Amino acid sequence: MRPVDILTFGFILLLSAVTIIFIRQIPDAHIILSVYTALAVTLVILILLKKRYNGKALTFTYHLVYPYLAVVLIFDSLGRLIRYINPATYDHLLIRLDYMIFGAHPTVLFESVTSPIITELLQYAYISYYFLPIILGTALIVKNKDAELERSIFLVVLCFYLSYVGYILVPAIGPRFTMHHLQSFDLHGVLLRDIIDSTLSVLEGIKRDAFPSGHTAVTLVVLSLAFRFQRPLFWIFLPFVLGLIVSTVYLRYHYVVDIIGGILLFLFTMYIGEKYYDYWEKKQRQ
Repeated sequence: MRPVDILTFGFILLLSAVTIIFIRQIPDAHIILSVYTALAVTLVILILLKKRYNGKALTFTYHLVYPYLAVVLIFDSLGRLIRYINPATYDHLLIRLDYMIFGAHPTVLFESVTSPIITELLQYAYISYYFLPIILGTALIVKNKDAELERSIFLVVLCFYLSYVGYILVPAIGPRFTMHHLQSFDLHGVLLRDIIDSTLSVLEGIKRDAFPSGHTAVTLVVLSLAFRFQRPLFWIFLPFVLGLIVSTVYLRYHYVVDIIGGILLFLFTMYIGEKYYDYWEKKQRQ
């Protein structure tokens, strides 16, 4: 199995064990366990098929579609899980840390530079998070950079899963919910911003996923991988990533300490992930 397969199986097993331990407290435990079982079975099937066939559609599904689908479905399951295994929220601590650093609330400070056009553009930067990993992976597949693709998928998925651990350990819902009463006005764009924001609210719900900022961590991992393996994409991604990091606070999705946590998560992911992947490659050569 690839490192990302081992990682996914291990994380599914971990979350399944947590779900079983707290099964009496979780109303939708059977749904969660069904999702995890389906993901594990699907991965086994893909691994077996990949040993027999090597078509482009199967390659694309195995290398890119399945990891992305696993990340999305596991993230969705957290909404049914976290509130019952760790019901406390830590927004008050994150708010206090932000205030200690800035002497004010950053989302309120941003009101002085808020405009519908800026809001619109930063909303587009924010949702680039959902597309940058796919674009990088697709480019590596097209260029037949198999080794780079495998390493990139592993590091990106590792960062996602580590951010999920953060959500479980430090649940927080974010300033758009906790600090709405302090804001002077609601944010509005000029074209699609309001539709995008409301759609994200419906799809994601209240996941208690503010700390650390997965948007920051994952996009920094993707950006660093683009710099190493697909340099032209790095320069295309760079303005989106910079805008995304600003947007997380400007659009009131995150506290600044979430961004700091995301940067630290990015550094930890790259250090630990590269160490493990190099070790795995060394063992494969023996």
